[in-house]
Amino acid sequence: MTEHRRIFVLTGAGCSTESGIPDYRDIDGSWKRQRPIEYRPFMTDPLTRARYWARSLVGWRSFGRAAANATHHALTRLERAGRTSLLVTQNVDGLHQAAGSRQVIDLHGRLDRVICMACRHSSRRGPWQQHLESLNGSWSTMDAPVAPDGDADLEALDFSGFVVPDCPRCGGIVKPDVVFFGESVPSWRHTQAMGALAESDAMLVVGSSLMVHSGYRYALAAARLDKPVAAVNLGRTRADHLLALKIEAAAGTTLAAALPDA
Repeated sequence: MTEHRRIFVLTGAGCSTESGIPDYRDIDGSWKRQRPIEYRPFMTDPLTRARYWARSLVGWRSFGRAAANATHHALTRLERAGRTSLLVTQNVDGLHQAAGSRQVIDLHGRLDRVICMACRHSSRRGPWQQHLESLNGSWSTMDAPVAPDGDADLEALDFSGFVVPDCPRCGGIVKPDVVFFGESVPSWRHTQAMGALAESDAMLVVGSSLMVHSGYRYALAAARLDKPVAAVNLGRTRADHLLALKIEAAAGTTLAAALPDA
């Protein structure tokens, strides 16, 4: 894509695996593990909510320490060279911004923030994490294998005693400020992304199988706009039939070699 000056970049979980954050899917695009939590059960079932926050309390310790890797830094160099129109990420880890990227849309939100679903008050995750730990001391010392998106594999435990605090402002349900399965991506994010895609010369997919429609639709849109789509991804993608170029390799080493100075 050296001849294209304005590239629309879409990234997925494969960007962050080298930072120690696991992904959900295998090289065939199938689930490696149980599907992520869904919006309606989280909102309607207190035990589901307790299970989510207990696992997240443990998982956050690792997730919150993750650092940007070679993929994130290579894409930052590409932006600084003026080669990108926008970077849209399906990840919720904020690592593109940690690496220095500025023109970023967090399509599915950010796990380092929480939001009340009643009054919409939003705040940083750090104080919420401390509050969770203060109310659930025995859970805060637990250890468990890390899972995608700040989750942890805590199984066969009784979550009924886990205390989930309400919103301190209105008593509403507090949720991570991310898009769960069953939720819609905020329309402004999609509108801004589509505007950038329309003004781009090409699209680059990095570390995403595009199995989720919220990302796949941009590949479809690029094809309709007759813009070439390239992908760097280990394994198949939902858009393989649309790709002008595909590199099946680890994103970090590939982009570090291809974009040493962007």
